[in-house]
Amino acid sequence: MEPLDRRPLRIALISPKGPLYRHSGGIFTRSLRYLPLTLPTLAALVPDDLDTEVACIDEGIEEVDVELEADLIGLTVITGTAPRAYELAARFRARGITVVLGGPHVTLVPDDAQPHADSIVVGYAEDSWPQLLRDHVAGRLQPRYTQAPDLDLAGRPEPDRSVLPRRRYLTTDVFEATRACIHNCSFCVVPFAWGRQPLQKPVEEIVAEIRRKGSQRAIFIDLNLVADRGYARRLFKGLIPLGIEWYGLATTLLADDLPLLDLAAESGCRGLLMGLESIEQANLDRNQKRFNTPDDYALVVERLHERRISLQGCFVFGLDEDGPDIFERTAQLAVDIGIDLPRFAIVTPFPGTALHDRLDAEGRILTHNWELYDGQHVVFQPKRLSVDELQAGTEAAWKLAYSWPNIARRLRVSPARLPVAALTNLGYRHYANNLHRFYTCDWMLRRDPLSRIGAS
Repeated sequence: MEPLDRRPLRIALISPKGPLYRHSGGIFTRSLRYLPLTLPTLAALVPDDLDTEVACIDEGIEEVDVELEADLIGLTVITGTAPRAYELAARFRARGITVVLGGPHVTLVPDDAQPHADSIVVGYAEDSWPQLLRDHVAGRLQPRYTQAPDLDLAGRPEPDRSVLPRRRYLTTDVFEATRACIHNCSFCVVPFAWGRQPLQKPVEEIVAEIRRKGSQRAIFIDLNLVADRGYARRLFKGLIPLGIEWYGLATTLLADDLPLLDLAAESGCRGLLMGLESIEQANLDRNQKRFNTPDDYALVVERLHERRISLQGCFVFGLDEDGPDIFERTAQLAVDIGIDLPRFAIVTPFPGTALHDRLDAEGRILTHNWELYDGQHVVFQPKRLSVDELQAGTEAAWKLAYSWPNIARRLRVSPARLPVAALTNLGYRHYANNLHRFYTCDWMLRRDPLSRIGAS
């Protein structure tokens, strides 16, 4: 083998398999993913002054070759992929390859990840990743790199989208303007992993990136585009001259600010994902999401639809006020008020969150097998439901919402173009009718329910 000092540093960046791809073929027969930005961003952050070769592998679309040749491998980890990441890390380290772990799970519980890697990155990697690479080349790699408190997103390189195969994704027109969120929802990983101070890219940089790429449509992956309303106004005004259609994430508070909502529509907004979470106000109050008001959900849909904006409304089941009737009531409400794409998940107490700490203190966490922390498995003891009731009820909600008659009801009122609305609803109908094949709580029969597989 050629000595390292005579050839480029070979870097492999890997996004391990997620829950939808745990089984061969996944729940869908093909990838419905849009291009993820993590690996392209890390690739773009590799310092130009280092002699490197970078390869990126997204296991959502292709298997990783465990015999690949590399000098340093970085894996980005969410909680549901932690066991797979740890498995890969062990195999690579056994071959003498340096392994670095980063991402939300590592940031939430760094001590869980630390034993599985030569180094970990806690927090965002804009500054620490280049420093880690320089340290590695110099032979002084540190066991842990932590995001500096003064991180600034201005002037950063654009993601290198060429490192992943464009044809394997529904779209590569994916952008990011902001990070973090000002809210403190107890079940959300964002405030506990990234803090509540929004980070923002200059609007002119976002506009220039979209213009350079020539995008006609854009997906913003920001966790809450309207967290800072002043910034949101500047962004929306900046998007107007581009004449694009865009989709993103926001809170229901946007529907209360009609001038901002009008500006979003004028800038090309055609679809938003909002976390409605629950139809029980007590659930929202207890979990620090008091700004959601179930009595106003119909008004939110009405105001969005008036402006030709579709809504993907997300609900979670298993909160403490949920009883056996919550599933049908929630799904029926979603249909009755015309939510374009309802989504349902089982509330998941991700490690490091306030919800996890509370349920753990109450002795209600059933497993720390991180592979099951995917939003569709029950990993805790519900208060007013059995594990089986929560699992079966979630599947029943999906099937009710995506029955043929209810799909037809939504298509009649959706502001989305009919082909797009029909295809997305059919995709979710397929998902709803295959949940039982991929997401079950049979793990409780196969494993010790207090198993800590996947945890250190």
